Amino acid sequence: MKRERRTITTICFIRHGQTNWNKQGKLQGKTDIPLNDTGREQAHACGKYLNADDYDILICSPLLRAKETAEIINQYLQLPLIEMNDFKERSFGDAEGLTMEERKCMYPSGHFPHQEERIDFNQRVMAGVAKVNQHYLQQRVLLVAHGAVINAILAEVSKGEIGSGKTSLMNGCISNIHLREQTWHIKNYNQVEHLQ
Repeated sequence: MKRERRTITTICFIRHGQTNWNKQGKLQGKTDIPLNDTGREQAHACGKYLNADDYDILICSPLLRAKETAEIINQYLQLPLIEMNDFKERSFGDAEGLTMEERKCMYPSGHFPHQEERIDFNQRVMAGVAKVNQHYLQQRVLLVAHGAVINAILAEVSKGEIGSGKTSLMNGCISNIHLREQTWHIKNYNQVEHLQ
């Protein structure tokens, strides 16, 4: 494992645990919703499943649901913990707090007033990935973030085969990418066996 550590950068993404808005099907975006009890159980399951020796640093979005997930995981791993604004969830503007049915009724075009435009969101998130690679080159990074954030990265790395608009990531799921010869590759995604 140490030999691999010197030659490639790896990022293990974890989607934050469940919130009450997740349970109710409400769009969260930048609205700062805490974990519910199920979400905390999912975070503990991740912490128990992961091995501290496999990672060098833990990064998280500063939004409460991601930060709380990371802090629970870090009770088990005891890694240096850093918050990065680049990995905040996308702002969905006026649609935040609405269920799928409410969104379809109010905004049938799928465009929500005052939302963060997709191109800006994707650029922000991928700039974050570039920063991670720059600052933690050839290290093994654990990164707790949000569904749209992880899906944007998966979509970029897979050239649209999976990710945004195609993949529904479960709360507490694990996805892994690695950088080899200056190109990111997906090892796996939406892994939930540890939550069973």
